[in-house]
Amino acid sequence: MQWKHYPADDAFDSGGIYQWFYHSHSLEDRPGAAEHGHFHLFARTEALGAETTCARERTFLARFGAHPSAASTRHLVSIGLTPKGLPCSLFTVNSWVTGDQMLSAHATLRLLRGIQLDTGQPIIDRVIVAVLRLNDHALPALMQERDETLLRHQGEAADVLADLSVEELSLLPLEL
Repeated sequence: MQWKHYPADDAFDSGGIYQWFYHSHSLEDRPGAAEHGHFHLFARTEALGAETTCARERTFLARFGAHPSAASTRHLVSIGLTPKGLPCSLFTVNSWVTGDQMLSAHATLRLLRGIQLDTGQPIIDRVIVAVLRLNDHALPALMQERDETLLRHQGEAADVLADLSVEELSLLPLEL
């Protein structure tokens, strides 16, 4: 069952802003990992309008050698779950991992802090929102670590956001 998206076509928020899916990796991909799998949470580009191409976002992307993309999503954060279904981490991944682009820390935090989900999966929606709200105080540090990781690797590739050697950018272990 590894690598399959749940739900198969992702869960889309009725407000048109957010989407998420859950998947797990094989043990070979993540030796020693405490998580069963994770949710990837995205913002829909069409709902963000000009925010994805404003000066702040263009500057953020240019800083790391990337250019604005026509990708339909912007990855915000991932939530790792234990085999018992308990949230165990928040983490961010590089753009190539999800095939889209990321937003500046400012825009990402605004979207995470304003999240309301109605995807037709009410229990999961509430869990995602609750995990983010319970850890709101730590989200700025998670984004700062993300950007610092990108800066550390910046000289290794012309476009660090597409550098396959840079996968996980920041990690916050959770203890609930």
